[in-house]
Amino acid sequence: MKKIKKILPIPKFASEDDERDFWDTHDTTDYFDMEHPIEVDLSALKPSTRPITIRLPVSLIYDLKIMSNKRDVPYQSFVKTILADRVREEYAR
Repeated sequence: MKKIKKILPIPKFASEDDERDFWDTHDTTDYFDMEHPIEVDLSALKPSTRPITIRLPVSLIYDLKIMSNKRDVPYQSFVKTILADRVREEYAR
């Protein structure tokens, strides 16, 4: 006879950092019934990005497209990566 595993209650967390630390050190299978998953509707989640309009010189756009093409990455994704790297550098100053 198969033993039924007791599912532990998920604690309340004071912050996202506390929650991340918790899940880094605990097994999720102790807290979720993996044999009887429930369906969750995530359609109401808002996207984490927002479109913007920015005017760039045509030559810069051309260079960005050439560079991103060499890396086989869509150029808008490449631009986001460059911007994120530069912002990180500025914060590190």
